[in-house]
Amino acid sequence: MKVIFTPFAQKALDGVYAYYQRKGLGKSGRKIRAAIIRKAMILRDYPYAGQIEEFLLEENKGHRHLMESNYKVIYRIIGQVVYITDIFDTRQGPEKMNP
Repeated sequence: MKVIFTPFAQKALDGVYAYYQRKGLGKSGRKIRAAIIRKAMILRDYPYAGQIEEFLLEENKGHRHLMESNYKVIYRIIGQVVYITDIFDTRQGPEKMNP
């Protein structure tokens, strides 16, 4: 399967790095960003590896997630493509999650 980060997810991923960079932890930010990308790439071979995303059930679009550190990699499968729709920091309230 092909894995595609939506523009929103890409912006969220960039935000993860920017957050750590502002804190003076740019190296940590790069490592976390790379770990999130590696986790997402698992979905190429195992698209159903993630759990169903309970907070997005009402969207009825089949959202799932994988965890990497404090981050949820939220995704949907459409045909032969896995769309990463959000990189969500679990230290926030779930109402900020983007479907």
